Amino acid sequence: MIDDSTLLARAQALIAAYAAAGLTLATAESCTGGLVAALLTVVPGSSAVVERGFVTYSNAAKSESLGVPADVIAAHGAVSAQVARAMAEGALGHSRADVAVAITGIAGPGGGSAEKPVGLVHFGLATGDAPIRHLERRYGDLGRTEIRRRAVEDALGLLESLIP
Repeated sequence: MIDDSTLLARAQALIAAYAAAGLTLATAESCTGGLVAALLTVVPGSSAVVERGFVTYSNAAKSESLGVPADVIAAHGAVSAQVARAMAEGALGHSRADVAVAITGIAGPGGGSAEKPVGLVHFGLATGDAPIRHLERRYGDLGRTEIRRRAVEDALGLLESLIP
């Protein structure tokens, strides 16, 4: 779990706003390994909002749990806009949530390339009534912990963008 009072305050506000709006959410996480879901579920009352979380670290898990087509992963790589969107869509479709956020990236220290360096993270946000949103971040090689923390921040930002 990330020990950060600012992130916890944001999570509390998000849970309160979603609860007031009657919205539920699901997470689909790869490089963050469930950190977004863990942060949100620290908040008392989060069970009214957090419908479920998927930790789909492997490509097989992305396909089996979320329905991400294997050919999309093969064509674009697990860390891509296409896979992030498919993860968000799959999390929404495989849950009862109103909103789904997805995260896939390269937290390091290895695994990067010139095209896809350490610190590259793709996000997807699905609501069911709008096109799936995508966000790409290139944090740089800041270390695994910091990349994952920043990815949690950006996932919260996407979820916050839907607060009525």
